[in-house]
Amino acid sequence: MGTFRRVILPVAWLLVFAIIAVALVKIAFVDGLESSASEPAPLAQVDIPVVPATRATVTNTVEIKGTVQSDAAEPVRSTSAGKVIKVFVEQGATVAKGDALFQVKAERPVTTTQTSKDGIPTAPKPVYDYFNIVAPSAGTLQSLTTLIDQQVTVGESVGKIDPGTYTVAGSVTAAQQYRLLGKPGPAEISLVGGPAPFQCTEVTLKNNASDDGGAASGGLAATGGGAGMGVGAALAGPGGGSQPEEGGSPTGTLSCAVPADQEVFAGLGATMTVSAGVAPDVVTVPLTSVKGSVKDGIVWIAGPGGAGAAPEQRTVQLGLNDGNVVEVTSGLAEGEQVLEFVPGAPAAPNPMMGPGQVAFAPAG
Repeated sequence: MGTFRRVILPVAWLLVFAIIAVALVKIAFVDGLESSASEPAPLAQVDIPVVPATRATVTNTVEIKGTVQSDAAEPVRSTSAGKVIKVFVEQGATVAKGDALFQVKAERPVTTTQTSKDGIPTAPKPVYDYFNIVAPSAGTLQSLTTLIDQQVTVGESVGKIDPGTYTVAGSVTAAQQYRLLGKPGPAEISLVGGPAPFQCTEVTLKNNASDDGGAASGGLAATGGGAGMGVGAALAGPGGGSQPEEGGSPTGTLSCAVPADQEVFAGLGATMTVSAGVAPDVVTVPLTSVKGSVKDGIVWIAGPGGAGAAPEQRTVQLGLNDGNVVEVTSGLAEGEQVLEFVPGAPAAPNPMMGPGQVAFAPAG
């Protein structure tokens, strides 16, 4: 027993430490000097996503957030000069277009002289004309400032008539204006907390930079519309055809007169769903695949040599879009493969990514 403790056990520990030392030397000085060229290459490969051009029906509808607004009161202007001698209505009365509001007496100029029985010239007797000033429109007489014996002049504002009508109006972005270039059709109005949705036919689109309805700068006013009307827009990068809440500065105003049989009041929130045309059974690609604006766009055709081939840039003609896909009227055939994202454009945000993280589409 004493021999085991004094001789065998120490020798066994020395062998164990020697083996450990040899292993460490091999790892540090032998395995570390071997060439890494023999290591296998990574097997993962990033493929550029492509999509085929397919046939579909494109319904171009745009949703605009707006509010109900009271129409402005129309001023009452005197159409004759003279002295007020009668006031027919009081403030707050309901009037129809053409109703008499007050009467003005005006002296008519007389140039001829009169002669008495004795042949002596006398001053001519004054001659007066009487004019009724009428309501320019129907509504409620909001104010009337004329007083008996008051002198009024032509064009003088003497009151206001509240038409009692309402308009739904909302701001539109440049992207939405492009989608509505083909004369917007009737709008469906949905009021927050109001009656059931109703149709509104008198749709007007006005450019903010124009005071005359935008005729000189892209705005337009129109009613009606039909299938195939309108020129859509394809926006570069994912998320084209965005709504106002998705970003973009307002460039115009879309408004629609509320029908008289609808009960509304100023300040109600509303959503206007405007139809700007339908294109049935047409060649389409995702908006994310197109770079361009009105009529003309650019797509990238997948290379014929496979994943490693460079894509071919091609100009195409665009039609309607519904915010997700865009009609291609020429330049692309059904079934052709195009890049799903415009090269270099930011990809659509991933809901699984945290704040501050950004994904990018392949750069091509």
